Amino acid sequence: MSYVYVSNAEDGVISTYVMRPDTGELQPGLRTEAGPAVMPMTVSADHRFLFAALRGKPHTVITFAIDFRTGALQRVSTAPLPESMPYIALDKTARFLFGASYAGNLVSVSAVGTDGRVSATPLQVIPIGRSAHSVAVDASNRYVFVPTLGSDAVFQFTFDENTGRLASNTPAVVLVKPLTGPRHVIASRDNKFFYVLNEMLGTVTSFGLDSKTGLLTELDSASGVPAEAKLVPGAVRGAQPPRNTDNDIWAADVHMTPDDRFMYMSERTGSTLALFNVNAATGKLTYVASTPTEQQPRGFAIHPNGKFLVATGEKSETISVYAIDPATGALRMLQKYPTGKGANWVEIVGVD
Repeated sequence: MSYVYVSNAEDGVISTYVMRPDTGELQPGLRTEAGPAVMPMTVSADHRFLFAALRGKPHTVITFAIDFRTGALQRVSTAPLPESMPYIALDKTARFLFGASYAGNLVSVSAVGTDGRVSATPLQVIPIGRSAHSVAVDASNRYVFVPTLGSDAVFQFTFDENTGRLASNTPAVVLVKPLTGPRHVIASRDNKFFYVLNEMLGTVTSFGLDSKTGLLTELDSASGVPAEAKLVPGAVRGAQPPRNTDNDIWAADVHMTPDDRFMYMSERTGSTLALFNVNAATGKLTYVASTPTEQQPRGFAIHPNGKFLVATGEKSETISVYAIDPATGALRMLQKYPTGKGANWVEIVGVD
């Protein structure tokens, strides 16, 4: 059996669903109280713990123990975070929790105990570029990357898994084109390529990773916004003077199937999921098509078996489950299910 968790920011709860991994059918389950503006989540590799960050004050991270039999969440601990974090992630040992802060322009590292408890005081709080939006560690657990949307840069760090400390790599940043807005970053399973989703252009930039130095080299970029969408390049939200953003490109999330063949990108203004084919040899992407989805889709996730995709919408009170065509990557709607208000993040845990 598998479990799907959806954080609902406006309700302050996490919805739990039991998923049949053969059909994708969901059975709605418990709603667990988390707190105001519960948003990003991450799960330990052994599936024992789910971590959820609250972006409302006080900024905290909650550790929940996952019941393998039912999927129920039991609160283990609550720890302070140095700022509002739109993204959290664990290192490969699950001994350290990274956080990226959009408002605080920083990245943080906190120790995690074997019992899942996050330390009350972070090991590091590092000021970086404007509007840090995500953080990812490579498969070797030696390199960490943080896109900063407002600086059009990806910060490059080395990571010591023994001490949990980050240090700037040389060079410390890799720049992308101005007004691109690098937001979320993911890695290919073979660790050869990293992919950065750009919020303001609706593009995904491919980078090659040098496994010896931990440095990224830009390879290519592909748009997930078709011309018929009639959207225009966006801008950093909240910038002055105010401007009409009704037709702005507003990309949000990016994920790949476990076999690295297909990639999907959510775009919030048009409420779509874009499909790319991935060239495993070169890392380059080819846009295929876009599928309508939940309204203002901030987050989605792909089942570990690669057969299903679950999408949320911040302005929807349902989530959508799609079947992924194994030959083409095309999405086929299976069913919608009720969820809470402000749904924004999905984690899928396979415990079969």
